[in-house]
Amino acid sequence: MSATQFSAETIRASRADNPDTRDRDFAEQNGISEGALVAAYCGHGITRIDAHPDVVMDAAQQLGEVMALTRNASCVHEKIGVYDNYHPGHHAAMILTEDIDLRIFPSHWQHAFLVERDNGKGTRRSLQVFDAAGDAVHKIILQHGSNHAAFADLVKTLASDNQSPEATFAERQAPEAPKIAEDKIDILRKEWQRLTDTHQFLRLVSKLKMNRLGAYRAAGAPFARSLDPSAVDTLLTDLQRTETEIMLFVGNRGCIQIHTGALNSLKPMGPWQNVMDPRFNLHLRRDHVAEVWAVDKPTQRGTATSVEAFDADGALIFQIFGVPKEGRDSRPAFRAIVAELDGVAA
Repeated sequence: MSATQFSAETIRASRADNPDTRDRDFAEQNGISEGALVAAYCGHGITRIDAHPDVVMDAAQQLGEVMALTRNASCVHEKIGVYDNYHPGHHAAMILTEDIDLRIFPSHWQHAFLVERDNGKGTRRSLQVFDAAGDAVHKIILQHGSNHAAFADLVKTLASDNQSPEATFAERQAPEAPKIAEDKIDILRKEWQRLTDTHQFLRLVSKLKMNRLGAYRAAGAPFARSLDPSAVDTLLTDLQRTETEIMLFVGNRGCIQIHTGALNSLKPMGPWQNVMDPRFNLHLRRDHVAEVWAVDKPTQRGTATSVEAFDADGALIFQIFGVPKEGRDSRPAFRAIVAELDGVAA
């Protein structure tokens, strides 16, 4: 359903009748995008700004300690930290700190808003970025100790000329289904053995007219081993029990957010598995996990082993690696845990 089917006034009136529903849930229930819902309140506590990462990240670096939130349909990744060390780029950009670690893809940063809302306990402030379809790409949520005065200044200095609550959003693109080029499987396996860096992998599969999940299915052992979906809970529990440090990637087309460290507190609730650590939260819909793969890729620093989960449409939910940092190399411990995970019979 088109995100522009309803007027901003209609959206606000419907929202007033359902004030306690989360934005994403309300949007889905009403056949609009979350971006369209936020845009409908321009002039009502919400300010449209330039969505380019250079603008957004400059603003973020003025806000002090905040929460960084990146999600997809199946997983939410939340980190507390300070935005700093921004590396701009036309095709890809980065924030690189110990706490806030982002990979940013600017072409998908299409709509951005400074958001102020009274939740009955005070004013909640955030900076929210959406893609062309109005799906959330990245959110920056101010905390009690954040620089709220800087946020007020940003509302004045970054407001775009267009503050109309009416906005146009594109149709959502369907996830790419697994792609396998049957006549190139032998080439895939041969070239896979020659990898020296994990970043070469996607270039390789693209050159062969495949994609990530298609390549895993095509290559098979010893490169990729299919795991039972229940292995996700086993993996997270074993990582918590052994205090093994990991790098946990969650993202969407426009942003990937990375947590580096151990997992301390697992709290399953219904279909959700939750990590509830003081400065890192993860919320994973276990019932969305349709395929899980243990993957080995050769690099100059040794084998990079990952566990990667996909939904029923073939969309990537998360990736987990051992930490390869000097002095904090958890890769042997991580590989030992992954080796014991239950596989799926060929």
